[in-house]
Amino acid sequence: MRENYTLTRLYVDTPLNAGAAVTLEPAQAHYLGTVLRKSVSDTVRIFNGHDGEWAAEISMLSKRGGSLIVTDPLRRHHDAPDIWLVFAPVRKHRTAFIFEKATELGVSKFVPVITARTQFAKLNTDKARAQIIEAAEQTERLDLPEVAKPKKLDSLLDNWDKGRRIIFADEAGGGHSVLDILRNYSGPCALLIGPEGGFTEAERDRLLNMDCVDAVSLGPRILRADTAAISLLTLWQSAQGDW
Repeated sequence: MRENYTLTRLYVDTPLNAGAAVTLEPAQAHYLGTVLRKSVSDTVRIFNGHDGEWAAEISMLSKRGGSLIVTDPLRRHHDAPDIWLVFAPVRKHRTAFIFEKATELGVSKFVPVITARTQFAKLNTDKARAQIIEAAEQTERLDLPEVAKPKKLDSLLDNWDKGRRIIFADEAGGGHSVLDILRNYSGPCALLIGPEGGFTEAERDRLLNMDCVDAVSLGPRILRADTAAISLLTLWQSAQGDW
């Protein structure tokens, strides 16, 4: 119900059902007790990514931790649309931006890919998951997008499921109008964004020769990788997603 949206919302890694006890992480207890000044018997909202959203009452709160008792169901679970974001990691703060904003925009899976020009190949998936959880808590998502381990582009394409089409943001300008492609799209899809500096000619050739790839243009300007990712995902959601 709408009035519940004002309640604090937390992700918990615990099965949820009426009467269940939930142990809070120390950071969550600190946030509730010290930052928000919550106390025992106050109500919060919780979700775990697959059991929907529930109301829960604070049963214990201290500096070292706390606990909740699950009370009432609020919303049934539903998954985001089946859209993957395949992207080359960039600088830490820009990669964090991609995780945060793409989670807000409803991506279902992140697939980091290492290309010939990827400058920042290392990716802390635990930190990425924390960024995703925070974004999901703030934006009313009931599910959490998956984060795959980084994989080299050739290896990824070698094992690609041809039933999932790839929309390739071609910075070289040879792609079709993105809206023309998206308006006639259906089925599982992945959005592919390259690194700063773009794909090599060999990488482009391989992609363009795959039957499951559609190259699209994002306009006359060269966009940063994070801008391109969010722009393409926004267009996809408008044409094919849950908007």
